Amino acid sequence: MIFRPIFLSAQLRYGLAGLALGLGLLGAGAAAAQVSVNPAALQPLPHNVVQLSATAQQPVRQDWLTLTLAQRVQGADPAALQRQLSQSVEAALRQLRPQVRAGEFELGTGHFSLQPRHDPEGQIVGWIGSAELLLQGRDVAGLATAAAQVRGLNVAQMAFTLSPQARQQVEASVRSAAIERFRASAQQVARDFGFTDYRLREIAISDGEQDFSPRPRLMMAAQARLDGAEAALPAEPGTAQVQVTVTGTVQLQ
Repeated sequence: MIFRPIFLSAQLRYGLAGLALGLGLLGAGAAAAQVSVNPAALQPLPHNVVQLSATAQQPVRQDWLTLTLAQRVQGADPAALQRQLSQSVEAALRQLRPQVRAGEFELGTGHFSLQPRHDPEGQIVGWIGSAELLLQGRDVAGLATAAAQVRGLNVAQMAFTLSPQARQQVEASVRSAAIERFRASAQQVARDFGFTDYRLREIAISDGEQDFSPRPRLMMAAQARLDGAEAALPAEPGTAQVQVTVTGTVQLQ
């Protein structure tokens, strides 16, 4: 079978080229028609926008005491150290459980660890173990007395904070005061710039607590324990600041 080449006339070639060009322009027009414009992008940028911040705070006496009782031991046998720590914690729990009252005197176990000791060559030469017991609540006097009477565990840390109930009692009023200060500041700024009013654009409210109480001195309690006395720990709550901050932007009108 013999194939013969097909020759197109010049008129036919020009016609096909024009058809291809027309199809290309049609596709480009369809693509351009699919491009949409976001109306928000055409809006003018806001003018006369001011960022403001206002804070209100109120001092509150701290009413929640947290005591951390701990025992630390060391030796060559980790199993023996674990038994010793467990026995000390279990004995303290049995002693303190009758005093537990929800919100007033709460009891729980804390951190428990066994870690090896190494010599300069990296060889294990012994073990160090520690166990913690947590006492916390609003009964400051009862907690301090009980902590001083626990055998085998010493007070490692003492901290005063606000209970959730005490915070809730003042947080709403402090928040209202911060919002009122923000509104008054926005109104004053509007007047200072020659405007009569303002419109809220964005607003954010944050709260926190600042502790200004001195750290308790535990050396007195440790010395009393060494002397064989079982006097209550010197625990005096301090003052915390419940603080609410309102930040945002307003548009002057």
